Amino acid sequence: MDFHTAKALLDWQLEMGATEAIGDFPVDRTALEPVATKALAKAASAPLEAGPAQADAADQAVSDARLLAARAGSLADLKAGLGAFEHCELKRGARNLVFSDGLPGARVMILGEAPGRDEDAQGLPFVGRAGQLLDRMLAAIDLSRTSMNPTDAVYITNVLPWRPPQNRDPRPEEIAMMLPFVERHIALAGPEILVLVGNISCQAMLGRKGITRLRGQWTEAAGLPVLPMFHPAYLLRNPAMKRAAWDDLLSIRARLDDMR
Repeated sequence: MDFHTAKALLDWQLEMGATEAIGDFPVDRTALEPVATKALAKAASAPLEAGPAQADAADQAVSDARLLAARAGSLADLKAGLGAFEHCELKRGARNLVFSDGLPGARVMILGEAPGRDEDAQGLPFVGRAGQLLDRMLAAIDLSRTSMNPTDAVYITNVLPWRPPQNRDPRPEEIAMMLPFVERHIALAGPEILVLVGNISCQAMLGRKGITRLRGQWTEAAGLPVLPMFHPAYLLRNPAMKRAAWDDLLSIRARLDDMR
């Protein structure tokens, strides 16, 4: 294998979230004994069934999340409540709690999915390549996360405040335990419009997935006008969809202008 091929493979692993080594030497998994290989494959593919104890634990996690979220009288309180929440295993593997960025009280609030590698490292949402694209998209309709004027500022957060390993999709139980915090976050931030970026935020707030069908269609959640949009990471992989994203941005701009 030449240098450039090896580097490309390493870059791909970093992009997929493989940022930590788990051993000093590489292990050839294909060289395992056939019986062991079959056993591992069977265990990996076996469906996980939630027993009564797991169901009780999930219910307790949601109950505790509701209690902590309800106690939060400010965004600082909510962030402290998230930091004290111990039911989500993602917390143990993350570097930072990724709470928010932008201006509280902004007219537009953006709800993404979960932090990636760059977000986990910096403790801020949407700071990697997808975040840079999001900033350019917002600038095209005269909005900015750095503005201190609520009329042209945005406020940004995610459904999950901790990075899932290898950037996997959040699981339903993880979304369920974070939802009380998300709902309280929206109430405390007080936006006029909520933008749901990607499938996971739509699943959390609307109970539906299928962003290609949902995007561009105004609906309502948390007592607010809501617009689902493609995630910027999806647009990076599918540049042809940027035309649809531009239509959605124009729709946000028109809605803001109509609400003045």
